[in-house]
Amino acid sequence: MHTPVIAIGLDAADPNLIEKWLSAGYLPTLETLWKQGTYKRLKTFDYYRAETPWTTFLSGCNPQQTGYWAPLKFWPKSYAVEDVQAYDFQEHAPFYSICDDKKIAVFDMPQSILSEQVDGLQVLAWGAHSPMTPSHSHPPELFDELVQCYGEHPVLRQDHAPVQNWSKLKELQQNLETGIARRADICCDLLGRSPWDLFLTIFGETHSAGHSFWHLSDPKHPLHSAIAREGDDPLLSVFQAIDRAIAKIIKAAPANAQVVIFAAHGMDANVMDLPSMAFLPEWLYRWNFPGKVGLAAGARRIPQEPLTGPRAQRGWLGLMWSLKHESNPLRRWLRQSLPRKIFDQVDQFWPQSDAPDLISPFQLQQQGNSLFFQPALWYSDFWPSMKAFALPSFSEGYLRINLAGREAQGIVQPEDYGQVCDEIIRDLEQLTDARTGKPMVAKVIRTRASAADDNPKHPDADIVIIWQDEVVTDVVESPATGRIGPIPYLRTGSHRSDGFFLAQGPAIAAEHDLPEGHALDLAPTLLALMGVEKPEHFPGQSLVSLKELVH
Repeated sequence: MHTPVIAIGLDAADPNLIEKWLSAGYLPTLETLWKQGTYKRLKTFDYYRAETPWTTFLSGCNPQQTGYWAPLKFWPKSYAVEDVQAYDFQEHAPFYSICDDKKIAVFDMPQSILSEQVDGLQVLAWGAHSPMTPSHSHPPELFDELVQCYGEHPVLRQDHAPVQNWSKLKELQQNLETGIARRADICCDLLGRSPWDLFLTIFGETHSAGHSFWHLSDPKHPLHSAIAREGDDPLLSVFQAIDRAIAKIIKAAPANAQVVIFAAHGMDANVMDLPSMAFLPEWLYRWNFPGKVGLAAGARRIPQEPLTGPRAQRGWLGLMWSLKHESNPLRRWLRQSLPRKIFDQVDQFWPQSDAPDLISPFQLQQQGNSLFFQPALWYSDFWPSMKAFALPSFSEGYLRINLAGREAQGIVQPEDYGQVCDEIIRDLEQLTDARTGKPMVAKVIRTRASAADDNPKHPDADIVIIWQDEVVTDVVESPATGRIGPIPYLRTGSHRSDGFFLAQGPAIAAEHDLPEGHALDLAPTLLALMGVEKPEHFPGQSLVSLKELVH
């Protein structure tokens, strides 16, 4: 008897949420699978945790093997940062491409490629969060066929909303739920086209909802009381829509299917965006140039509430740029008080300085730089004259040493590399959340043993800062650099290294209270369920105890 595997990924769905909502009876489809099958928590790597999980899943390899750490690449000879998108899979192909005698269907897998080795169909970038691939398919005509029949995903590559705008958040929720319903219909269609050995799809809507809706679901978030509405939880509603969609997909699948639901990483309150994207670049600017301030000079008295209200309606980028420091008090007041376009008109009549300055994100946007929203880039004209600078990040804090002989204008001599790293780490460890006094740095990882360590598979960062995860911070303080902020909140959910694995089927033993697995175990598990031996270079192991399989 043919025994298909139906694998459904819930992108960045946190196990704490899943377990809480299972206990409350909010997710009946997943609850049934949980009662009948096996469940365990997973871990992924605790740094570069936002950028690497899908490559880890697809390749079955860790970042040290692939050399892929992030979609952004720093070029030391030009001090440029390039958006290189997904891993190229030249050295390590997607795991499902090694299944020579298996029929495979892949729908909307993010950060993947169309593999010529796959016998079946592949559809990429229909509605995935951060797909990092063109919208295309194999066979080529399939993508347009599905769009004509079921429609586009309403928010492909636009799956976000201003976190302080309730109407925009509700519009995003509606669009995500429309995408979920269409995804279910497409999956049911594709399931009926062939007796698949593996059918793989990913719900990216969980990822999008987590980033934009977290504060609406979490009463402890600083924005919850100002934005959330009683009895309306968009994050839960999105998960419930997905629970219904999974039920529909399972109903369309063969009765003997092995069903796997998984998340390679998770999400919680956002403790990374502001520290990595804003605080670290500004801290390093002040650390390199004592007495100078680039952004968000700390007020004498910290406002009791975070930055909300009419001023926040400028949007995060406009509000952040309004915090650019001006030494003249009147000019500073005008920048913070006037809408940007009006300030720019007034500022034309102000005496202009020839001294280097921060690059405007709006200038970068006009130049076509896709990373214009990353504050680290606003300081990039200063990088050649800094001992160390922050790289753009979607996750932890990434710090690069301006090393002589490696960077084009490096100023830190190789023999001083370790000392400079030690000094930066020592001073960073004194950085605190200014509201609570809690140290901001939880852990520091040095990615190179010495300045001579030039392994091409190392990440671009010399130092990775893992921030504390107990306090959602909008203002920080340091003896070395003073106070930075408050600054406005951006996304309200950010990633954690926790995932989960849930499976049910005739060949899967029902087991609970199992030891924790790893995201590296997901590819070997799906291969094992198909009766395919994992490659020797895969470090992971199967997560399930299999009964006798009949293929």
